[in-house]
Amino acid sequence: MCGIVGYIGPKQAVPILVSGLKRLEYRGYDSAGVAVLDGASLETRRGAGKITNLEGALAANLLTGKVGIAHTRWATHGPPTERNAHPHRSTDETIAVVHNGIIENADLLRRQLTALGHTFRSDTDTETIAHLIQELYEESLEEAVIAALRKVEGTFGIAVVSSRDPEKIVAARQGSPLLIGVGDGEYFLASDASAILAHTRNVVYLDDGDLCVLTPDGYRVMDIHSTPIRRSVERIEWDLAAIERGGYDHFMLKEIFEQPQTVENAMRGRLILEDGTSKLGGLNMSHDELLNIDNVIITACGTSWHSALIGEMMIEEIARIPTEVEYASEFRYRNPIVTPRTLCIVISQSGETADTLAAMREAKRRGARTLGLVNVVGSTIAREDDGGIYLHAGPEIGVASTKAFTSQVVALALFALKLGRQRTLSVIVGREIAEAMAELPKQIQSILDSAPLIEKIAETYKDSQNFLYLGRGYNFPAALEGALKLKEISYIHAEGYPAAEMKHGPIALIDESMPVVFVAPHDAVFEKIVSNIQEVRARHGKTIVITSQDEPALEGLIDHEIRVPHTIDMLTPILASIPLQLLAYYTALKRGANVDQPRNLAKSVTVE
Repeated sequence: MCGIVGYIGPKQAVPILVSGLKRLEYRGYDSAGVAVLDGASLETRRGAGKITNLEGALAANLLTGKVGIAHTRWATHGPPTERNAHPHRSTDETIAVVHNGIIENADLLRRQLTALGHTFRSDTDTETIAHLIQELYEESLEEAVIAALRKVEGTFGIAVVSSRDPEKIVAARQGSPLLIGVGDGEYFLASDASAILAHTRNVVYLDDGDLCVLTPDGYRVMDIHSTPIRRSVERIEWDLAAIERGGYDHFMLKEIFEQPQTVENAMRGRLILEDGTSKLGGLNMSHDELLNIDNVIITACGTSWHSALIGEMMIEEIARIPTEVEYASEFRYRNPIVTPRTLCIVISQSGETADTLAAMREAKRRGARTLGLVNVVGSTIAREDDGGIYLHAGPEIGVASTKAFTSQVVALALFALKLGRQRTLSVIVGREIAEAMAELPKQIQSILDSAPLIEKIAETYKDSQNFLYLGRGYNFPAALEGALKLKEISYIHAEGYPAAEMKHGPIALIDESMPVVFVAPHDAVFEKIVSNIQEVRARHGKTIVITSQDEPALEGLIDHEIRVPHTIDMLTPILASIPLQLLAYYTALKRGANVDQPRNLAKSVTVE
């Protein structure tokens, strides 16, 4: 979602801030701005739209100074206009604030501050923070920020500068990620490590309730009562090249083609072929604790929810443990049945998804043990869960998740395999599963080699207004994920359904203009889905069928066939998802859409 960058040190701040904002473009935004201190002078520049508009404003009216904060905004309160872009300033223009999150009592604060003589210039909730800090300012900037935050309700990651305390940046976190970058005589602030990786690999992750003060001489971390807190410095191990396109036209295409390697990385050192099991060192659960699990709840959002549906079937089939999938956004607003013998698996690529994090905290509050599946080391979920499985997919920049999805499914398969072998799954069946998993990287590569065929199909249907995606069993979630990918980046309306449910409504939509994508590898329910393909053909629908072998029953029923290698049923969604990702990518590309930054979407959703 919104991005924050800050700098204090011996260099000019603007080039560092702008380059940092560009590294955060993938998170999704609709306006951008900077605030810079040059001695006692505080200046801001803002622009609606892309960062290039901000650069134009800076070129027309240059800013100098060695202390500054910057922001990319994704609109919540008020439209994406220049007046609503961050940073926001106080009435006396001595304070500038950038903010990620939502201030829930902003309307009340606005009325109170207006009555005290403050003048508001935007529609945002964020502006209330700037005026509140001005109103409460007495001795130092950090004391004013602490006093203001005691009156604020909601979530925030904020950074504040003031001409009244010009060699200082004050930042605070409550529900929205922030980290400090520790350089050589210079210090950085960011909502995402990618913004500052060109300058330092040493970071300090802030926890909820932390407030930090950055000066040219160092940094301090404290709580809202001004009590000092010690936070360790951690080193980022991945390279800057991981967040570059590397010769690909888009990050999404690069990440699709990285999947043979990322799937292998997810399994490396974990898959034990001889014993037909897996070794997962980060679970922090003993053999007996794993055996004592009575039920599993998996909670997630979006693409991660689709991987959770596949994980549910895996765990129930091979470990025989009752498993339920919950939308994280709904989990904490009902009264779920959770006991100390419940394992709650939370899945989030970023490890910062607000709804998923809140669901995990609710599960912990109710006594469940929590297991996080995340891709970002040092993320909030990774720090707060009881145990975890890192995906090792590397940074995912494209907003539409691809490689993280397949890595999530692999991680769930590894976990299900471990649980199954500890219970009733035989070593023979365990080996069959492990050997099939070991084949996945080269099987994925063989699908990627057929990308030109999929591009031709995309050309045929790029002007379609609607798509239907159908699958059964393990491949129903794959159909959901394929539909989500298409609508996310091409803006074509697409729906995923269990194939048998087509007769209960969606069949009314099918005519000669409706493309229907069937995920139909040769699995246990293949014969059932053939009848669904026949129903579509009888109504002149166009059929795009993902299948795994020659099959006489399909003769004359397929307009376009995409062949994937054969594998065991539980792994078919991994292979099927690759052509679905490519179909979405090429369709969006041919429609002229911004593949990596689809409209209205953000990579990391850090507000409820």
